[in-house]
Amino acid sequence: MACVVVMYKTPKDAAAFDQYYAETHIPLAKKMPGLGRYELSKGPIMTPAGPSGFHLIATLHFEDMAAVQKAFGS
Repeated sequence: MACVVVMYKTPKDAAAFDQYYAETHIPLAKKMPGLGRYELSKGPIMTPAGPSGFHLIATLHFEDMAAVQKAFGS
C-alpha cells in the first residue's frame, strides 16, 4: 500500500474552495488510474498547539509506488 497525502492551506474563501473541490477536483481525482480510495479530513485541522492553518487534508491510497507514479504521470 502506498499513500499520497495532500494538505491544503486555509483559503481566503473557504466556501468557494469547498465548492470547487467537491464539484471539480474530486471528480478529476477519481479518474486517476490505480486510485484505490481516498479520504478527506472532516472538521478543523488541529495540532496540540491549536489550529494548524490547514483547511483540508486528502489521503489517496494506491496499491504500490508504481501505481502512484502512473497516476501522477497521467
